Amino acid sequence: MRAWFAARPWKRAAGWLAVLGPLFYLTYGLANWWATTRAQVPSMAFAWERQVPFWPWTIFPYWTINVFYALSLFLARDRHTLDRHGARLVSATLIACSCFVIWPLHFSFGQPAVEGAPAFLFAALRGFDQPYNQAPSLHIALAVILWDWYRQFIRPRWARLVLHLWAFAICASVLTTWQHHFIDIPTGALLGLVCIWLWPLQRTVSLPRAWRLARNPRRWKLAACYALGALACLALALWGGGWALWLAWPAASLALVALNYAGFGARGFQMDGQGRMGWAARWLFAPYRLGAALNARLWTRGLPPAAEVVPGLWLGRLPTPAEWQAAGRPRLVSLCAELQVPSDAAGARCVPLLDLVVPPSQRLRRAAAVIEGQRRAARGGPVWVCCALGFSRSAAATIAWLGTHGVASAADGLATAEAAVRRARPQIVLRPAWFAALAPLGAPSVTTGAAPHE
Repeated sequence: MRAWFAARPWKRAAGWLAVLGPLFYLTYGLANWWATTRAQVPSMAFAWERQVPFWPWTIFPYWTINVFYALSLFLARDRHTLDRHGARLVSATLIACSCFVIWPLHFSFGQPAVEGAPAFLFAALRGFDQPYNQAPSLHIALAVILWDWYRQFIRPRWARLVLHLWAFAICASVLTTWQHHFIDIPTGALLGLVCIWLWPLQRTVSLPRAWRLARNPRRWKLAACYALGALACLALALWGGGWALWLAWPAASLALVALNYAGFGARGFQMDGQGRMGWAARWLFAPYRLGAALNARLWTRGLPPAAEVVPGLWLGRLPTPAEWQAAGRPRLVSLCAELQVPSDAAGARCVPLLDLVVPPSQRLRRAAAVIEGQRRAARGGPVWVCCALGFSRSAAATIAWLGTHGVASAADGLATAEAAVRRARPQIVLRPAWFAALAPLGAPSVTTGAAPHE
């Protein structure tokens, strides 16, 4: 036990708490003050919200977030996870308070009088809070961040159930204490997800540090297209109101995709080496991923899921779980940054590449090495190389493997590899830029076509 305590970064945790506490009260208080100086502060509420009951006792779960907030810092196992967790909390506070200043809102219902034990907590809350600082709800954002933090320490199923119920109680309490309108909840949850996405607890580069301004004009063109799509969805959400406000979710999703193309790169999708995304990224990019999956199905309808290029090596689209099972559960190599492999595809590998963008030569060389590794691991079994459509990213990776590890001879190199791939899957589309990327591996002389998707 003594060794367990000695291994924890207690002093650093105390330092973080000493920074986070004053930062919260300073920024939150300034945002409240700013709202009081405005001549008119609007409100955004649905008519049905007047039917939400006022339950004074739910102030107790509402306040528990303060205890769990402070305690969370002292549970960190090392400086890395502590600093990432602290960065999440700082980001949530600063982003939320910036929104409160840019777009101030107020709670439009008057709270009834409260008596008994809850009255003390309501009085304490009103000591620093006012009916402003609404969307996004910082309370919800912090609850999401803390839920993600605590679940890494909890293994028993019953304890996890308690954690889920606690998180739900906190989120519901913002309504039943009449502190927030409904719109504040999804926007607060979105903020929490963004903070988790920005600062992964794993020992990977955080997204703020991963930002590299794109030099490829095509990436900027795609970033602009996705940004325009985000603005269109947001405009429709604000214009339509009501249920149309849910279009803010695809708007946020497309905006993040635009940022990935502008600077974060494939890393922004947080696809791991086994072809699975982090849970926050799955939710943030869900509308975009749904559109990408439907687009892939439309482009490949009527085509076989995969075709055999050489014995034991298949090239095709990303399989569904049923297609993967029907194919005999082959080893998968995915080149998708945006779509996951089937969840039960054990042993799958992924080299995530941005859609519609030609990667650097070293990434194709890496993809070829991963394919070779999967071939050896399969021990004569099939390997399925895939991307969203199986037309470009996976085709180029297959050509790279054939030219460096496969059937192509040194004399004709990737020309033979490209011909073998095209015979198996005539629909492949590779622009001249793809062959420039393949050139260090022995570029083929080939024809090109217009790319439908990737």
